[in-house]
Amino acid sequence: MKYKRHNKIIEIITEYDIDTQDELIAKLREAGFDVTQATVSRDIRDLKLVKISTKDHRYKYALSPHDDIHISAKYRNIIKETIIHVDYANNFVVLRTYSGMAQAAAAAVDGMGWSEIVGTIAGDDTMFVMLRDNNAAIEFAERLKLIGRGAEA
Repeated sequence: MKYKRHNKIIEIITEYDIDTQDELIAKLREAGFDVTQATVSRDIRDLKLVKISTKDHRYKYALSPHDDIHISAKYRNIIKETIIHVDYANNFVVLRTYSGMAQAAAAAVDGMGWSEIVGTIAGDDTMFVMLRDNNAAIEFAERLKLIGRGAEA
């Protein structure tokens, strides 16, 4: 659920000039997310959102221009272009890739540095990702499916 909410936050701040947490909370609630101020505050920190100046001299939330985001975009693109199927069982996520692409996908997943990942193993067209618990596996699989559909996860 956290990754869906993060994706929605990015969508909202891209579409609207949001300058307060209250505005962001209202937009999230309109989209069906029952959030608290504390949750949104953590999400802002997790997503590394910053406030930037708008043309009319107001401020709005935006993604940080920090290099990590550009690196993540590169890895996100590798994942989007190589993974063709995502499934999970318990705390493992199994990824099917195009032939010869599993190691590239594993390197991209490892490089993204998601804290819920314990490790990856890749063959030719299959990759296993071990996560810390079952819920993390479900959320991670959902995150990868969003990336596969072209959404920012």
